[in-house]
Amino acid sequence: MKVTDRIAVHRAAWHTATVVETVPETPGSRRLVLDVPTWPGNDAGAHLDIRLTAPDGYQASRAYSIASAVEATRLTLVVDRLEYGEVSPFLVDELRVGDQLEVHGPLGRFFLWHPPTEGDGAQLPPVQLIGAGSGIVPLFAMAAAHAAWGDMTRFRLLYSVRDPEHVFFRKELAEAAKRCPGPLEIDFIYTREAPDGWPTAPGRVTRDVLASHSIPPSEMPRIYLCGPTPFVEMVSMWLVEAGHDPAQIRAERFGGA
Repeated sequence: MKVTDRIAVHRAAWHTATVVETVPETPGSRRLVLDVPTWPGNDAGAHLDIRLTAPDGYQASRAYSIASAVEATRLTLVVDRLEYGEVSPFLVDELRVGDQLEVHGPLGRFFLWHPPTEGDGAQLPPVQLIGAGSGIVPLFAMAAAHAAWGDMTRFRLLYSVRDPEHVFFRKELAEAAKRCPGPLEIDFIYTREAPDGWPTAPGRVTRDVLASHSIPPSEMPRIYLCGPTPFVEMVSMWLVEAGHDPAQIRAERFGGA
């Protein structure tokens, strides 16, 4: 099956989702598991819109990356609570098991990863994932799909996060790296506080840190980059200046509430 065929199967539509699980992920964020009987499946990196409707008819919607990537009707999201947000505080603080939500998706064409298929011919080029904060969510979906498919493509993940307490999917990332038959390297860059005994001091991602914790331009990797707009813009510039092909860089920014 060609990539274009796979995308065509997953047509976006409005669906009714029922919350089947809601648990804390980190301080200020919550993992949501939704049951969506009419969901057509989605590829790794896809997102959806959640629409809330107030009793007076006022509506607000926000886009959220999907942390799961399977041909199934259960979706996993992680929502970061933004203090002055319209949607995220409700999803983090008020949503309960059994509640229903309106969701629209799957969405996205540009920021998707697919395992190699027969139609792709030779093994795909290596994949470099770069995420900051909750920007890890669609990248985790890619890493998990890579492991689940038994894909032999080389994967490397650079994850910039403030401290160990705010790491998303820590257990699942470790499990994916263990069971994946192909290379899956994970580099944590702690910006404020590192674990005891960590080999490097906390600090932001710099040009040098990026170069030493990513696949070099000579290997011509496909790059997926997700995080706050300033982070994405700076890292994109450094990647191009280092010699990476701009056409191989896929970037997503976030900042919704």
